[in-house]
Amino acid sequence: MTKYKITVIPGDGIGPEVTESACEVLKAVGRKSGHSFAYTEVAAGGAAIDSCGMPLPKETLRLAKESDAVLLGAVGGPKWDNLPGDARPEAALLGLRKGLGLFANLRLAVLFPELRDASPLRPDLVKDGVDILIVRELTGGIYFGKRGREKKVEKLEDGTPKGVEAFDVECYCEAEIERILRVGYNSAMQRNKHLTVVDKANILETSRLWRSVTEKISKEYPEVETDFMYVDNASMQLVRCPKQFDVIVTSNMFGDILSDEAGMITGSIGMLPSASLGVPGTPGMYEPVHGSAPDIAGKGIANPLATILSAAMMLRYSLGLPREGAKVEQAVSEVLAKGFRTADIVENRGDSFLGTKEITEKVIDEYEKL
Repeated sequence: MTKYKITVIPGDGIGPEVTESACEVLKAVGRKSGHSFAYTEVAAGGAAIDSCGMPLPKETLRLAKESDAVLLGAVGGPKWDNLPGDARPEAALLGLRKGLGLFANLRLAVLFPELRDASPLRPDLVKDGVDILIVRELTGGIYFGKRGREKKVEKLEDGTPKGVEAFDVECYCEAEIERILRVGYNSAMQRNKHLTVVDKANILETSRLWRSVTEKISKEYPEVETDFMYVDNASMQLVRCPKQFDVIVTSNMFGDILSDEAGMITGSIGMLPSASLGVPGTPGMYEPVHGSAPDIAGKGIANPLATILSAAMMLRYSLGLPREGAKVEQAVSEVLAKGFRTADIVENRGDSFLGTKEITEKVIDEYEKL
């Protein structure tokens, strides 16, 4: 029997509700597998701002580094919207990613057959299902580049003074690109062996570096079909023919945008898990793609399935328990196949649905049957 240390960051809004559900499912995994999970709950995001005046306390980061994995609910909300950028709840995410060395974000966009009617795309576009893995570089690029504002004395062509100018710099080095590509290629080898690098190489020098590094690394994976696509075309192709994609590897900003678009194709952002990984042996961070949804916080109707599926990814990637992770995913699929739904995925407004705790119990019941 192995005991795993999990740092739990409930966060804001519905975060505490959905992380509680995931922990309950993990307890069921422990009962059946003989393993155990020790949870340490810490604060980050808006909750940490309210309790200690900063989005990411040092103690939170320290405990996260000492754990086997981190389970995060959600951070943010309108309550903290007027704070400066480095003091907002979202700064905790950047701090955790940087502090834990989480350079690879894996976002699965899977359309469950039972939820096909919930997709906003035409039925003929999703009749064969959707199963896309987006591998997003997480600690480089424009989000971590030099930024600022400065007063300009120059004028526009028509003589209008420029005034204040803001800038955000995108930088990538070969090593950053190479390591995220290897995550993508290794993932593609376990899937359908097709990898698409999304960039803007017709304009950006950083994208041209991405292409040259890809051409070098791709030779190590001859079984994987590699192609390139400009980000504007990729955004169109995701809604025109999502089935063409298997693994997408892309930069921090492009991945941020495309993963949300791909998520919407599945019908509900409340169904999408994610994993943020660093070098092997370091704790990964697992979180649902959805936000804190403060409008429904405390009502007991939040969809916990994305967080439960994130816990399944944790079992697979960080805890070395792929069989248990697969069983959790199967349990979720069985619950959906039997017609159980939360409020965000009911087919028609007014249909009956289960609350957060009720659907969690259904997942546990199905898991225990496997």
